Amino acid sequence: MSISCIVIDDELPAIKLMEDYISRVPFLKLEKTFDNGIEPISFLQSQNIDLIFLDIEMEGFTGLQLIKTLRNSPKVILTTAYDQYALTAFDLNVSDYLLKPISFERFMQSIDKVFDYFSGKRELETSGPKYKRDYFFVKTEFRMQRIDFNDILYIEGMKEYLMIHTKNEKVMTLQTFKNIETILPSESFIRVHKSYIVALNKVVSVEKNRISIANTLVPVSDTYKEAFQLLLKK
Repeated sequence: MSISCIVIDDELPAIKLMEDYISRVPFLKLEKTFDNGIEPISFLQSQNIDLIFLDIEMEGFTGLQLIKTLRNSPKVILTTAYDQYALTAFDLNVSDYLLKPISFERFMQSIDKVFDYFSGKRELETSGPKYKRDYFFVKTEFRMQRIDFNDILYIEGMKEYLMIHTKNEKVMTLQTFKNIETILPSESFIRVHKSYIVALNKVVSVEKNRISIANTLVPVSDTYKEAFQLLLKK
């Protein structure tokens, strides 16, 4: 699935930042950028755009004024240094309200909302299966890092951190098992111990209460053993 988008902001550094963030997300397609609120009006009348990243305070024509001109109802994520417009913005049904300076982590939270909206909408339009992303992002010490589901071998709990063991590397992130379990597809990953989640398609063998994955033995506790065995049978 591809989500077409444009960026409207009268500050060049803000545009460059959005260009960089958008380039990191495979399903976002940046069509054009604008440094004012007037020029995009005719563009939007002739082009079907899914998503607009829109600054509010621009000289001559504000972002809120531009929203009121929209006819095709693209989704809008507001990007602004001012918080006093939040109530007005949400009355206009914007998808999110990002306060500058915008971190990539906060940007991705907004994009997740938009992705869920369009994947659900296009499922209804096509009557086909819902498109599923095959990756997610986690926050490490220095950056937001992409993790492909298919690369994960197992996930190990280490106090307040999780260590994600993949084919090529280990990635440590400050996250809970509860949160990561809502992200992982339940048909492919299962909790087998208070400190371990495993990828089912990476299991080499199971002997007694131990799972062999990539030359590593992962324990299976009695609490999770029955559910794990049932999933293996399926």
